[in-house]
Amino acid sequence: MSTSPRTAVVIGGGITGLATAALLAREGLSVTVLEKQPETGGRAGSWETGGFRFDTGPSWYLMPEVFDHFFRMLGTSAAAQLDLVRLDPGYRVLFEDEPEPVDIAATREANIALFESLEPGAGPRLAEYLESAEEVYAMAKKRFLYSTFASFAPLLRADVLRRGPRLARLLLEPLSTFVAKRFTDPRIRQILGYPAVFLGSSPFTTPSMYHLMSRLDLADGVLYPMGGFSRMVSVIGDLARAEGVRILTGAEVTGIRTTAAGRRKPGVAGVRYRDAGGAEASLDADLVVSAADLHHTETALLPAELQTYPERYWQRRVPGPGGLLLHLGVQGKLPQLEHHTLLFTRDWEANFGKIFGKETSVPDPASLYVCRPSATDPDAAPDGHENLFVLVPVPSDPSLGAGGIDGAGDPRIEKMADAVIAQLSAWAGIPDLAERIIIRRTVGPQDFVTDLNSWRGTMLGPAHILKQSAFFRGTNASRKVDGLLYAGGSTLPGIGLPMCLISAELVLKRLRGETGTEALPEPAPWSAAAAAAAAAPAAGPGHASPGLETSGLDLSGAEDA
Repeated sequence: MSTSPRTAVVIGGGITGLATAALLAREGLSVTVLEKQPETGGRAGSWETGGFRFDTGPSWYLMPEVFDHFFRMLGTSAAAQLDLVRLDPGYRVLFEDEPEPVDIAATREANIALFESLEPGAGPRLAEYLESAEEVYAMAKKRFLYSTFASFAPLLRADVLRRGPRLARLLLEPLSTFVAKRFTDPRIRQILGYPAVFLGSSPFTTPSMYHLMSRLDLADGVLYPMGGFSRMVSVIGDLARAEGVRILTGAEVTGIRTTAAGRRKPGVAGVRYRDAGGAEASLDADLVVSAADLHHTETALLPAELQTYPERYWQRRVPGPGGLLLHLGVQGKLPQLEHHTLLFTRDWEANFGKIFGKETSVPDPASLYVCRPSATDPDAAPDGHENLFVLVPVPSDPSLGAGGIDGAGDPRIEKMADAVIAQLSAWAGIPDLAERIIIRRTVGPQDFVTDLNSWRGTMLGPAHILKQSAFFRGTNASRKVDGLLYAGGSTLPGIGLPMCLISAELVLKRLRGETGTEALPEPAPWSAAAAAAAAAPAAGPGHASPGLETSGLDLSGAEDA
């Protein structure tokens, strides 16, 4: 850019957009967030009815050090902002035709003992597996997750080159094969393979490098923020406002404005949007960050000649799964379920084949996930009731339909929901579950398109297969428009709340021209006084930062070379 940006617009008020806005405002920019929906949150939204509070998206708190680093970048900490509870067990797994569940413990040592009880010799092998996962995780966090890949020079370090042959094997071998070489019990194989779903993929196509995910649940344990994940949205939104960020809801961006005057390529000039009353409006900015779905940003908000990722690019991409979601309010208690419960089918590979194969269909029975936050959080449901959030991975196909309240969704979606409730009832031993449901809401792939502009109705973003991971995932800066950056699950570094917070930091790295691979230094010294200052209303649009040096910077970086 020819001058340092002073004003920024962030498209999308989900966690990524709010986090990005907070960091930019703290950097000294005047920032406005435009959110299409009446409320912020995006995929991490909330729905309240009849005394129930449902999180509508993310429900696993993993990689706590990433959250804490983000909060420290804003002068506070996760401990100061959130009431975090460790879950024990971390989660329960129900297996088709297996009479007993498997409860994953809160500690590494207990899980090693658990695996040994499932398969003789599996305990020591899990210890080795987790040591490998910890090593790869540390490498990924130091050299890959916090990299914009604007320059590959920082990757040519001795620690990366020394591990080159091993990293190559981990990238080329599927996770399912990697696990099968070490364990024979099908239950263990499924437990170690399922993290691929968090990455929007299948264990049969996800690179085995992602066995690092098992460090998160089997060694670190699973946390839960009291108040749910909507509480996290509120906290980050409050921190953004404290930095002077202006947040407009009901504001749907309809186009990104550009100018070519005096530039070797067009630069951003602002955005056009439609306000909550339906009126057309415009907002000037010399930096635009889209935290919206990348496909939508590129193909709907930019003219064809300015698209870095045109429609033909997406025709070669692989989406993550779609989702059938159920929000159920249930009378009485459900001790058969833990806070997190997973249901795994026996024909594991066929189940994933129906979701990701060339000829897709909805699995029945399905491998699925159930969250029961009322097991931990009394505010999630009225006394004597339970709150259930059910997620069923399905093909990313909007034609499957949209959901609704009390059975009002598209017939195919409601029929699928009935089958899921019957499956959960049978597998978990809750014979009267259907009769006890007093609140029912369904969400289908078409809802992800309508509400979130999601590409092909995927609930997560592009799948983390080899050609869509790390530097193969693309760039977070437009190659065609100077001053246009991207953030969120459909760009670097990928899917999941921790990745979204890192994605916000990568915007800051682009702005500073920082090409290193490690997380940015946290403001020092951090103190309780700094936390109090971060929580206090800001007097102006942001806090100036002496480190902001972007004069003459082309934000698209080395990829244009």
